[in-house]
Amino acid sequence: MEESGYESVLCVKPDVHVYRIPPRATNRGYRAAEWQLDQPSWSGRLRITAKGQMAYIKLEDRTSGELFAQAPVDQFPGTAVESVTDSSRYFVIRIEDGNGRRAFIGIGFGDRGDAFDFNVALQDHFKWVKQQCEFAKQAQNPDQGPKLDLGFKEGQTIKLNIANMKKKEGAAGNPRVRPASTGGLSLLPPPPGGKTSTLIPPPGEQLAVGGSLVQPTVAPSSGGTSVPWPQPNPATADIWGDFTKSTGSTSSQTQPGTGWVQF
Repeated sequence: MEESGYESVLCVKPDVHVYRIPPRATNRGYRAAEWQLDQPSWSGRLRITAKGQMAYIKLEDRTSGELFAQAPVDQFPGTAVESVTDSSRYFVIRIEDGNGRRAFIGIGFGDRGDAFDFNVALQDHFKWVKQQCEFAKQAQNPDQGPKLDLGFKEGQTIKLNIANMKKKEGAAGNPRVRPASTGGLSLLPPPPGGKTSTLIPPPGEQLAVGGSLVQPTVAPSSGGTSVPWPQPNPATADIWGDFTKSTGSTSSQTQPGTGWVQF
């Protein structure tokens, strides 16, 4: 992967201490207890930058920003940055001066949160580098990537048990179908033992059935007995009397021979 032309800042910590460390006699790792932690050799600001795949740990002056030392990191974890065995706040880094000379120094943070951020910044950068390398390989050789084969192999069969599926559908039960109503509204049936109600005219009136007046004789009462209807007065039985008399008087006044035809 080609290096990009710009430099990005991954992490900045304003307070870091530098220690001289004794040479490591065995491969058991570095221990911060062997350093003179109360007498740091230098104190200043730490800044982690990235350019392409490389990361750089830069120790700078807090005020002027002058570079004190720099440690190029090509992989993490690795020999360029190592953690001590007895603390999470101290590390050993390998610095270079640009002329090929190298030295190992110890650095430490007063806060565990600063040490955690330092560690995570390097981890995230090299995780990104690994992903970029994998993407580049897949772009160059797209046919070498894993393929998902969903086809049947030779001789492979599947079995579907349709009988069990029908049983499950039948076990759910068929919903009771209601008969469709012919109209917009559905009427409830009459209550059991009930009687059909009949329109009953008030006393003194008659029912008109088939164009003629019919006088009902009985009517059901609340007690279940029949009571005769009150008979109308004979004097008022002829409801058309006045109308007939008026018509007769009018027709009798019509004189013949006036051009009107009398029926």
